Amino acid sequence: MSNTAGQVIRCKDWRHDPSVFDICLNQPLIKTAVAWEAGKPLSIEEVEVAPPQAHEVRLKILFTSLCHTDVYFWEAKGQTPLFPRIFGHEAGGIVESVGPGVTDFQPGDQVLPVFTGECGDCSHCKSEESNMCDLLRINTDRGVMLTDGKSRFSIKGKPVYHFVGTSTFSEYTVCHVGSVAKINPAAPLDKVCILSCGVSTGLGAALNVAKPKKGHSVAVFGLGAVGLAAAEGARLSGASRIIGVDLNPIRFNEAKRFGVTEFVNPKDHKKPVQEVIAEMTGGGVDRSIECTGNVQAMISAFECVHDGWGVAVLVGVPNKDDVFKTHPMNLLNERTLKGTFFGNYKPRTDLPGVVEKYMNKELEVEKFITHSVPFTEINKAFDYMLRGEGLRCIIRMGN
Repeated sequence: MSNTAGQVIRCKDWRHDPSVFDICLNQPLIKTAVAWEAGKPLSIEEVEVAPPQAHEVRLKILFTSLCHTDVYFWEAKGQTPLFPRIFGHEAGGIVESVGPGVTDFQPGDQVLPVFTGECGDCSHCKSEESNMCDLLRINTDRGVMLTDGKSRFSIKGKPVYHFVGTSTFSEYTVCHVGSVAKINPAAPLDKVCILSCGVSTGLGAALNVAKPKKGHSVAVFGLGAVGLAAAEGARLSGASRIIGVDLNPIRFNEAKRFGVTEFVNPKDHKKPVQEVIAEMTGGGVDRSIECTGNVQAMISAFECVHDGWGVAVLVGVPNKDDVFKTHPMNLLNERTLKGTFFGNYKPRTDLPGVVEKYMNKELEVEKFITHSVPFTEINKAFDYMLRGEGLRCIIRMGN
């Protein structure tokens, strides 16, 4: 099989028999969910997808999921609008074809596309302490490929823009090779596809950054999918008390399945929630993980950790004009404040290991999946999220 751009090799079956391939058109028409304007339902369209260029791969997406980040940029509230656009970044699929210079992948490889990347050459990729690749770090404003500054999607010759280098709300997509993780071919993509963003972000925030010890107390702010993944990570670490903090009491019962032992709704108290937690825990929790993006929650998460050894980890992304304010004595009293990006996982190096945790039954992902819809009903997934129903909705590309 050649890796020359222009020869496109398609795998017929997602559980691929490597002997079963056929050659298709260089630039086939595919079905894609296009966002034509902010906040309006996606439209299933026939779109042309170009072959992969140098250091790119074209993927057949088999399962994808809706993440809150997709909704945030689809609504374009406080963001630079870029339309028409193909959203989606939590997904699983197989490599359909590779561009020139690609040697690490071949058609049929089972993969997870990732909204960030790992070029392997920059100072961040070479550092054991960072996963923030200089070349492939997330860029929500860029709607084209790095190779030539062009989109691989078009309708009647007019470009349709990419989203965070993945655009998985599409039967096929083109990604930079550094933003694709090759995983165990036996892993069920309808389950592990959600590991390519939110679940790994929360899990890694706990396991890789907060690093609670056995018997520690942990507060998790925000009990959406990312926060519950953080709680799961705290549970796996042996935390004895996991305090869930959320404004929505409906989430509390569900959170018990992820190891949450106690609940605090800030609306139920007249004093700041950090004071409530400090009183509950005799001075503060050992670790806290903030997963909302609300700057007041970030401040509370930091101020609720115990002086002397407490560590607070910020995961949520705030509004661009938000300012984090706390008294310097909170730091001088030996509290530690950290931030994390994608749970400090390097996409290509570490994500296959997260999949293996699932395969070895160390990590349960099924409990994060609350809905499933066919691709033609993708707008239902948006409805579920906008109503705050469930955690993750799997979108089945094939049926």
